[in-house]
Amino acid sequence: MPSFDIISEFDKHELTNAVDQANKEVSTRFDFKGTDSIFELNDDKVIMISQSTFQLQQMFSVICAKLTRRGIDIACMETGDPKPSGKGMRQEIIMKQGLDKEMAKKIVKLIKDKKLKVQAAIQGDQVRVTGKSRDDLQSVIKMLREEKLEMPLQFENFRD
Repeated sequence: MPSFDIISEFDKHELTNAVDQANKEVSTRFDFKGTDSIFELNDDKVIMISQSTFQLQQMFSVICAKLTRRGIDIACMETGDPKPSGKGMRQEIIMKQGLDKEMAKKIVKLIKDKKLKVQAAIQGDQVRVTGKSRDDLQSVIKMLREEKLEMPLQFENFRD
């Protein structure tokens, strides 16, 4: 039976490249001269450190531009509040990966509400959709792309 998996992931190597490029841009920009502004990457957290909240906002736009250029959807970002640390400010950006239980249930409910001839099952942090024909599966993909979900979705392991 034809099937595919619905996942929400990003390439961690591309995240590392984007953070390196953002650090390079911040170190060469005139408006960041002498501010010791820097991006740090810890697992799936990007930490922005600068002197003021205004500079953190500027840094956020830089990292967003670098992420989109590297092919990472910025919808998977969850920003924290700016917090004072020492003589500067810091802000965390958590990069969400994988479908949580609520999102997986929402996707399964959307598929079932459309009354398509497919079955959707939650498997860990992904949803597997199986059906009798390729056309049914492609209509599910089209329907999910048109929905406005808060997480970016990828469709992989499409099998006949």
